[in-house]
Amino acid sequence: MRMSGKKAGIRPLGDRVLVEGISEREGKKTASGIIIPETVDKERPEKGKVVAVGEGRMTDDGAVLPLRVKVGDTVIFSKYGPDEVKVEGKTYFILKEESILAVIK
Repeated sequence: MRMSGKKAGIRPLGDRVLVEGISEREGKKTASGIIIPETVDKERPEKGKVVAVGEGRMTDDGAVLPLRVKVGDTVIFSKYGPDEVKVEGKTYFILKEESILAVIK
């Protein structure tokens, strides 16, 4: 498992990834200059930053395939795929690598 600075204190297992969500509306303004507060956005985020990754996916013959995403990647993930956890007031998502749709470069 790789983790940046042990931020969350959570170690994902297998092919799971720990993601800190990024709200799409966070800090956004309308064209007329009105600031949209974060509380308006009640939907789960679909974008986030990878905080920790598990050791990889186990194949039928016992080999471990490493994950393709790494700590620090910004990813787009399936809206209904992750499990939500709260640690010290911060929300994280635990999801399988297969629920990650893309890495944003």
